[in-house]
Amino acid sequence: MGFWSTTVETIQNMNTISMLNSYFTLNKRVYSVCLLPLLFLIPHSGKWYFSFMIWTGFVFMILFYANPTAAYQQLGKQLQGYWSSFIVGARRFLVRVYEPLDRLEKSFMDLHNLGTMLNQLIFFGSCSSLLLPGQPVTGLYTLMFYNVFAYCVAYIKELYEKEDWSPYVNVTEHSNLKHLAMTATKIALEWTKAVTFIITLVFMLLVFGLEQGLQHYKPTACYTLLTWVYYASTEKVFVVLLSYFVNYLQLPIFENLEALWLPVILYLFTTAMSFIIAVLSMMFGRFKFAIAALYLNVYIKLKELNAKQLKELSSERAVLLQFRRASREELSSLEDVCAVCLSSMTFARVTPCNHLFHGDCLRKCLKASNQCPICKRVLISIQ
Repeated sequence: MGFWSTTVETIQNMNTISMLNSYFTLNKRVYSVCLLPLLFLIPHSGKWYFSFMIWTGFVFMILFYANPTAAYQQLGKQLQGYWSSFIVGARRFLVRVYEPLDRLEKSFMDLHNLGTMLNQLIFFGSCSSLLLPGQPVTGLYTLMFYNVFAYCVAYIKELYEKEDWSPYVNVTEHSNLKHLAMTATKIALEWTKAVTFIITLVFMLLVFGLEQGLQHYKPTACYTLLTWVYYASTEKVFVVLLSYFVNYLQLPIFENLEALWLPVILYLFTTAMSFIIAVLSMMFGRFKFAIAALYLNVYIKLKELNAKQLKELSSERAVLLQFRRASREELSSLEDVCAVCLSSMTFARVTPCNHLFHGDCLRKCLKASNQCPICKRVLISIQ
């Protein structure tokens, strides 16, 4: 048995050796064919870099000639190791360099009013350089006039929403005893606001009515439209007025989340406007405005949107997306009202227990409890 097993192993080894020899013979023929063009091209290489490339390829061919498979595997492992080390080192370097800048950007995003004014200045300056060449101060004039108009609108809005017109301040809420110091302060503040509003309004009427001091301020209709749309989309008082209008419409697609949807839409809209103006500025050689707009008006705004408004909207919508929308047939057949707010339902969400609620009402109820407001069935699991 030992003789026959030894003979069989010898035959198998001979077959393996013959297969390997044929494999390496084939590889040698292939590499020989690849080497021949290099050898024929060497005498005709006049440039030094051409000669370097040929000789480098020749050396690599010689190295891979003996055992190409092992050489390729070893080279692949080395390149993979070098690439992994490079990626890890580059990532650490970028994190270390970007960390102070990231803290500065977050601090800048917390200063919302300052950031908004800086965004408006950059956008107005970019539009002035593109649409009104030779009028460098037009952006400053325009922003000043818009701010004055916004102050007037904010003051009128405050007067309209004011409920307590009494000039006196009581000591406590349920007392008729007047607080003299606080009453005097309130009267002084109210009169200061009123006088400032009147002076501002008269100044605006004189400037635009008599056109005094506006020799170098000649904005075009396109410039005024662009800057006003951007300003109205970023200024707080106009955003609040727009939110009132959107809330009045009661669009079903928002599901009473207008307060969260509107900032996201306005951020995306103003960012798109800034990006288009920045690209046009770069095309016409206004690189300073283009770089400032791309960084502050596009990158920082998108970063702020992703960190704040979009994150809050996603978390609120994640609660509603667990429940399907009610169809028109379901709403028309029930002809019911929401059990939470007792209002009619033109759109609703359906719970697993087949109860219908307004999406906003259901979302608010689930913040206080994870049970259905009617049957007390558990709707969501508390992590």
